Amino acid sequence: DTIVIFDRIRENILRKGTGSFSETVDLSLNQTLVRSISTVFTVLIVMLFLFFLGGETLKYFSLALIIGISSGAYSSIFIAGPLLVTWNRWDEKRANKH
Repeated sequence: DTIVIFDRIRENILRKGTGSFSETVDLSLNQTLVRSISTVFTVLIVMLFLFFLGGETLKYFSLALIIGISSGAYSSIFIAGPLLVTWNRWDEKRANKH
């Protein structure tokens, strides 16, 4: 998901060239949000079925996947974009100092 979001940010920067970076990141997140959530939700449904209805050997494997997919989706949507904006602002401040 993070790669998809960053790729959309890159495409929007190339397309729209004008505007602030944070607005471009926000637009890109909004464009990919539904796709990311639906993909994660679909995979989590399957993993939950495997956890509750699968055999004993699949329980811990599916639990690990549930935790990994959930935390990955959270970090892609709520951490990666804002961190990129913060990093860009810090880089701009550092470039203006010199």
